[in-house]
Amino acid sequence: MKLLIMGPPGAGKGTQAEVLVKELAITHISTGDMFRAAIKEGTEMGKKAKEYMDKGELVPDAVVVGMVKDRLSQPDCAKGFLLDGFPRTLAQAEALDETLDSMGIVLDGVINIAVPRDKLMARLTGRRVCRGCGASYHVLFNPPQVEGKCNSCGGELYQRSDDNEEAVANRLDVYEAQTQPLIDYYAAKGLLKNINGDQDIKQVLADILASLKK
Repeated sequence: MKLLIMGPPGAGKGTQAEVLVKELAITHISTGDMFRAAIKEGTEMGKKAKEYMDKGELVPDAVVVGMVKDRLSQPDCAKGFLLDGFPRTLAQAEALDETLDSMGIVLDGVINIAVPRDKLMARLTGRRVCRGCGASYHVLFNPPQVEGKCNSCGGELYQRSDDNEEAVANRLDVYEAQTQPLIDYYAAKGLLKNINGDQDIKQVLADILASLKK
């Protein structure tokens, strides 16, 4: 199967992607991992990407699409893949379609994990980190035994600045603005599989697998 997976921060996309690739015996292509590998291996596209990154500039879509094409050409993708973290914009989706067409690859589906915004806010603002040992907790899902204290070292727990309500709301706003056109684009192609991410992890996986059989 040849799939894309999308979902806002806090939706559990990474967790589902990890389990899904094992379940379907396909290759997980995370754009972050792909960037690091291409730069480390010194591929032509990796070198181009590094030039922009070293200047603190965004890597142009043409270079990112080139890296995706290189990655999809590798033998482990022949049996199927799950593309995670790309495309992020409509322009990237259109460029990806052109690339897939040129390679004779047809997408089987686009998984979109949806979670209500208030639930995402609770998930993302609930993280607490120990100042002493760096252990991570969550006020709802993994609370410490003593409020505000680390179970391991007794250190003070704090909320990182990028986990506060304002920062999280901004991240979600950016995601929604970028992604809504993508959702509409893939829905129009009949590829979109909307999945309720506000339920047990195993149920989310079961729903994804069921949607792919339809």
